[in-house]
Amino acid sequence: MDVKRDILWRVYLSYILVVLACVAIFSKAVFIQQVQGTHWRSMSDSLHQKLDEIEAERGTIYSEDGQMLSTSIPQFDIYLDFRVAALHEKNGIRFRENVDSLSEALAGLFKDQSAGEYKIMLQKAYDDEDGYFLLKKKISFREYEELRKFPLFRMGRYKSGMIAQEKTIRLNPYQMLAFRTIGLARDSNKVGLEMTYDSLLKGRNGKQLVRTIAGGVSVPVDDTWEIEPETGKDIVSTIDVFIQDVAENALMKMMVKNEAEHGCAIVMETKTGKIKAIANLGRRNNGSYFEDFNYAINPSEPGSTFKLATLMALLEDKKVKLSDMVNLEGGTWRINGQTVYDAEQHGMYDATIKQAFEHSSNVGMAKLAWNYYGNEPNIFLKHLSKMRMDSLTGIDLTGERNSVIFRPGNKLWGPTTLPWMAFGYNLAVTPMQTITLYNAVANNGRMMRPYLVSAVKDEGVLIREFQPKAIDEKICSDQTLQMLRECLEGVCIQGTGAKLFKNNPYRVSGKTGTALVANGKQGYADKIYQSSFAGFFPSENPQYTCIVVIKNKPHAVMHFGADVAGPVFKEIADRLFSTYIKQTMVAGTQQKRIDSSAFSFAGMKQDMALVSAKLKMTYADSSLRTDQWIDMNGKNASVILSKKTFDEHLMPQLKGMGLKDVIYLCENFGLKVNAKGRGKVAAQSIIPGQPIARGQLINVELN
Repeated sequence: MDVKRDILWRVYLSYILVVLACVAIFSKAVFIQQVQGTHWRSMSDSLHQKLDEIEAERGTIYSEDGQMLSTSIPQFDIYLDFRVAALHEKNGIRFRENVDSLSEALAGLFKDQSAGEYKIMLQKAYDDEDGYFLLKKKISFREYEELRKFPLFRMGRYKSGMIAQEKTIRLNPYQMLAFRTIGLARDSNKVGLEMTYDSLLKGRNGKQLVRTIAGGVSVPVDDTWEIEPETGKDIVSTIDVFIQDVAENALMKMMVKNEAEHGCAIVMETKTGKIKAIANLGRRNNGSYFEDFNYAINPSEPGSTFKLATLMALLEDKKVKLSDMVNLEGGTWRINGQTVYDAEQHGMYDATIKQAFEHSSNVGMAKLAWNYYGNEPNIFLKHLSKMRMDSLTGIDLTGERNSVIFRPGNKLWGPTTLPWMAFGYNLAVTPMQTITLYNAVANNGRMMRPYLVSAVKDEGVLIREFQPKAIDEKICSDQTLQMLRECLEGVCIQGTGAKLFKNNPYRVSGKTGTALVANGKQGYADKIYQSSFAGFFPSENPQYTCIVVIKNKPHAVMHFGADVAGPVFKEIADRLFSTYIKQTMVAGTQQKRIDSSAFSFAGMKQDMALVSAKLKMTYADSSLRTDQWIDMNGKNASVILSKKTFDEHLMPQLKGMGLKDVIYLCENFGLKVNAKGRGKVAAQSIIPGQPIARGQLINVELN
């Protein structure tokens, strides 16, 4: 009995201790939950929740004609959280009923796996209750929109477990077109306009409360913002897509043909200083070319295109007249122990100063500079300052480098510095500085600041506009300008550019340049020549100024400016003349007459009537008073309004309509509109009369 009593006592004691422990644990749990619950929950939130910075959408860079040159588009990484309770309710009936149709839809959209493979993958992740299952990375916004309509996913995040992580990438729709000028917008690697106008383009980042889930993925706690992101401003550049394309293609052809090292081409609007095109191409190791560096704003020895500055100084100081004679010494001249050579051995001796310039004589320019400025080089250098050759142009492009011009007292100034400077050696200037000088001569002496951005907009609303600005109202006298333009045109008639522009349908003024440039430590032994051509057209009323500079490969057989840079200049000029200038010149010689061209527009009747009344345009109206949409057709100054009808199940004819009317009409039909350009509709992606469905996307091109 004593043994039994002893055992029972121990059992009861153990039972009592266990009960007490359970009571203690339960009491502690109640205490933690009810008394300390708020404290521990806040600590949990502090560990898993945080304010995350949300990057603002970056503004778009447009061309002057409204084309997107650089824009931001969203990309999405899609994850699935198979731990959400809604997927496991009623033994997972929601998942099981949708997995087959979801797999079919995924296979149809991405076309990378079969529906069966998708089902196996999804079923395994569901069985494992994977809380961070990666479904797809880097899908487009269009694919994301489709994905949201798929079975299961259309039920929303909290029932499907679908988590979309959005990222913004920068896209250049025209790829390499003006790539270096437009620039990159990738973290710290920004150049071009993306860098110069970064403060406007980047907007203001927002802040949102997010929760960190498995795998380190952050999801918003709710749909509210602590600080809402502010979209960046859009900028409108002066770049013309057509001119840019012409310049790049012309430059590319010559670069490939001559296997050149690098080159650039700039087109400037003469009256305003707007940069309409700026192409930069450099040769890569595999022999292809890419916009790798902005050569247009980096200095190099200009060669004979600099002779315009020398001649301007001489004429402005009235040291010479164009009819004065200079001995070209057959193309060689010794001075202070060094020899000046003309690039082309012409064998000329006595020549007028105009002839010396037209035939690009280094000897002629060097002798004139030495004879008239040898004892007073600072007078010549003051002229270069007046021409802004020793200062930045001020173009709105980060990275423009200073020119290199030596002065007396500098350790690199020597007895031959001045005569060599006269024909573009012993100094370095940028192509942008050279074209700015030539443009001033074309623009009656008014030197314009080159610029690349004409406006800043906020969601289409103009908030700032940049107007043309003169750096100097008059760089020299009208008499000097007249003689300079006479010489520049002479180059293209009987000088080094005569062969290039023989029988040209319009007059060109310009200057060739051929400079032997150093190749690092190897000096001039590799015979690397830089070919250039700078000028403007048409000579009598310049519309565009252009410069082409190409650095050739070592020992290139074809290296003269007229042979390498000249053809690029001419191709650009020919295309611009035939596209933009020829019609204007012809129209200017004709008397004003009634426009006989036919036209067709479409839109809301009340808008058409209002515009017609403002323009005092008479018309015949065959539509009914109750008609909302009309066609306006005209020819030989006769205008007729007629009724326009639509069937909401068929694609309407949009040609001739404005964007406002297109969006109003198409969205009423349930269509999504993607518009490109400005003006009236010229083309549409869905053929008129074709059946349409709600939610369908239509692309329209405006003229």
